[in-house]
This record gives sequence, structure tokens and C-alpha cells, in this order.
Amino acid sequence: MKLIVLCIAVLSWVLMTNSGMAAAIPDELKTLHVLNRLAYGPSPGDVQKVRALGVNQYIEEQLTPDSIPLPEHLSRELDELETLRMDPVRLFKEYGPPLKRDRQVDPEAAREARERARIIMEQAVQARLWRAIESPRQLQEVMTDFWYNHFNVFAAKGLDHLWTGAYEEQAIRPYALGRFRELLGATAKHPAMLFYLDNWQNTASNSIGAHGKLQGLNENYARELMELHTLGVDGGYTQDDVITLARILTGWGLGRPRGRDINKGGFFFDPKRHDFSSKIFLGQTIRGSGIDEGEEALDILARHPATARHISFELAQYFVADDPPPALVKRLSQRFLDTDGEIRAVLDTLFHSPEFWDQKYYGNKLKTPYQYLVSAVRATDIKVVNVRPLYGMLMQLGMPLYGCLTPDGYKNTRDAWLNPDAMTRRISFATVLASGRLPLGQPNKESGFMRKKTNDREREMTPAGEPINDVELVRTLDNRFSTQTQTAINAAPKPLHAALILGSPEFMQR
Repeated sequence: MKLIVLCIAVLSWVLMTNSGMAAAIPDELKTLHVLNRLAYGPSPGDVQKVRALGVNQYIEEQLTPDSIPLPEHLSRELDELETLRMDPVRLFKEYGPPLKRDRQVDPEAAREARERARIIMEQAVQARLWRAIESPRQLQEVMTDFWYNHFNVFAAKGLDHLWTGAYEEQAIRPYALGRFRELLGATAKHPAMLFYLDNWQNTASNSIGAHGKLQGLNENYARELMELHTLGVDGGYTQDDVITLARILTGWGLGRPRGRDINKGGFFFDPKRHDFSSKIFLGQTIRGSGIDEGEEALDILARHPATARHISFELAQYFVADDPPPALVKRLSQRFLDTDGEIRAVLDTLFHSPEFWDQKYYGNKLKTPYQYLVSAVRATDIKVVNVRPLYGMLMQLGMPLYGCLTPDGYKNTRDAWLNPDAMTRRISFATVLASGRLPLGQPNKESGFMRKKTNDREREMTPAGEPINDVELVRTLDNRFSTQTQTAINAAPKPLHAALILGSPEFMQR
């Protein structure tokens, strides 16, 4: 009953917050603001460190993550995840489906191969959560998540269970703060994207390479490349442009799985399946030349004003407000164009904009389930050895890692995640986490945390550690709670204080 009452209270408080007049964020709130926006919230000591360093210097450091050393234990743990270092070709060779014999696949061998390949996604999930929780390069982690959602790939589609981890590691993470054109090109050529949006099947109908499943244009990737990845739904392109882009990208795909005609990245351009005719794309002539046509099309898309506007809107929506200020989007768009899509420069402009520091936008972004869980674990300073409870909770909250079916990725807006059931589940998680009953610090005894389901009640009741110290938790969060929240906490029994803090409207938002 107390849980239901708390859920209703949080829901109503969240809906009512941030309705005041616009003003600059007071200096005493700026530290917590940057930690909630550029990072996944503070861990113990972060507020004091950023305050001593200075907010501007903290922003500068986060924009240059290579200047921030990783903790030795985190580097060591990541090094032990061997599939993280494998390229797509090696992943296919070691974990892919068995070879056909007499044109047939042994069903038992196929099942065993699929089971064995689960380790790839398990290690990808471990790496993502460990980094998000423990890495001091917090902006890099935030932007890796941002761009993965922007260039989403659904891991459960066919062969993508082999390649999704490598996709994030090799096509997203290295370019998260770099030049947009390089990021766009890396995603366009990665096997995970080529398979997910079917461009590996994209073939000129009258080409000599058309056969089997490779017979005719497939427009899926071309359409999403413009609608989601670059220009935006209102970017001024036509259906003719979609068809033309699909023709340009014919032959962009995967080589023979165990052949010699692909590089270690897995991408292969097949000239036998390409449409070599000259084309008009977005009003510009692209002469038939093979693979270079695709590169030219990506250049056009990356430098298009509509792309600058679309990317700027998404960044402003993520870092400032669900309905971002048009003036800010316009300035970010111009910065994008002036710097040839330098993501770091666009973010620098955003983080020093008056809109970013406007008090009416302070604490107005509801955390996604992923942001909420990561921020809660960071705030409580629990050493995460076993990520299984977090993975399971993300599934319960409708946001499993690498599990978004549609190419538009998970939303980061309030209306996507704010509902009574979601709040109840969050508060239940906060209660279990605060009590010390979530076994995050205990090694998972099962070989493969994604392999077997565990009764949620049994998992929650497993002894794990000491209850969270609410006094230390308040200090970590800089004691920034409303009078209403403080009254509710003080009126509750002492063992519930930490849970109420983690379930408060202030903590639900960033």
C-alpha cells in the first residue's frame, strides 16, 4: 500500500515540477546540473570534485575524454571481455551458424551455435553497464548511448546477435564526439546495419549479380538513412530520392561469410550487383562510378542543412528540453555547418548556451529507465560485478539494451516513459537497491546471465550487501530536495529513507 501511495505522489510531483518563470540557474545548482546532463548523475565525491575543478573545466575535460584516464580495474575488466575485441568476420567464423552439409543445416548444431553465441551480447551488456556506471569519461558514455539510439540496430534480428556489440564498439563509440560524416560512414558500412536494414540484399534488378534473395532494389536502408539518420522526416526529400539513393547503394553489403572477398570489418562492395548509371540525388548529379557513388551521397547527406537541423534538434532535446528552444536549435545547426559536422564543437556551443543554463529547464528531463538505473547505482556507489539484475530490470521497464525493434531507437522524452506502472517498477527497484538485497556485487553463478530466467522475487530476496546509507546518499546528491520531498523522507521510518530518496521526483529527473 505504501508503495502505491508513493508512486502516485511521485507521479503527481513529476508532472507539476518546473512550471516557474525563466531565470539563470543559481551557481550552487550548476554542478549538479552538469553532472545530471553530461553524466549519469553524481557518484560519491563527484559534486565536490567538479566544484573544486570548476564547471567550465569539467565540461572541457568531458569533451576530450582521451585526456581522462580510466580506472585500472575497469580497464582490466573490459580487457577480459574477449568478444569485445573481435571484428565482425571473426565473430561470424567463431560464433556463426554451422556450415550446411548437403544443403541442409543440422537443427541441433544450429541451436547449439546460437546458445554459444549468447556470450557476445552478454559481454556487450556488461561492457556498456560497467562503463556507464564507473567510467569517469561520462560524456563519452552518454553520447555512445545517444548515437546508438540514433543509428539503432535491433540485436535479435537474425545475424545481428553476432554483430551488435561490435557495431557499438567499432562504429559508434570511436566517433561519438568526432565528425558526423565519419560516424555516418562507419554505421553505413557495418554488417550490423547492413543486415538490420536489409541493404545487403539491395541489388540492381538487371545486374549480372542478381540471384536468389539478391534480386532487385531494397529501399529500407535508403529511406531510414534520410528519414532518421540525416535529413529528418521533414528534410525535403522525395520518394524519387529514396529510390535513387537505393540505386546508389546497390552492391553495398556482405561478402561470402567464409570467403576471401571481404575485409575484417565485414563490408563488401559487389560491383556485379551495382547500378552503374548516372543519377540525380537531391538535385545533384552523381555519375556512375561504383562504390564512390555511395561515398558521394553520404557526403551530400552529412553536409545538408536539413541534417544539421535534425541532429541539432535531437541534441537539444536530449540535453535541454523535450521541446527544445528553436533559437538554440538554429545556433547549433549553424555551428554544425560551420565546422563540417564536428560533434564536439556543436556540444561545446550547446553546453555554453544560455538555454542550457536556463533555470526553467533545470531538472525538467525525466530519466529514461536506462538513465534511472545507471544513475541510481552510481549514486549508491555499489560495485557492480553481476549486471544480470540491471539487465532484467531494464527488460521489465521496457528498455532492454540493444532491444529496440524499430530503427528510430528509444525515445528520451517524458511522454514515452511516464506512467503509473513504470513509476511503480522504479520505486520497487529503488526499495530493493536501497535495502542492499540486489546481488550486484556477487558473481553470477550461472554460465550466461541471458540464458536462464530467474524468479524476480527470488532474485530480489537474495542477500547481497549492506543497506544504503541515506546520509551519504544525500551528501552525494548535494542535498537538493524540495521541502515536500524532505518532509516525506523525514516522516518515514529510517530504513526507508534511502529508497524514498531514490524514488523522489528530484531523482527521477535530471
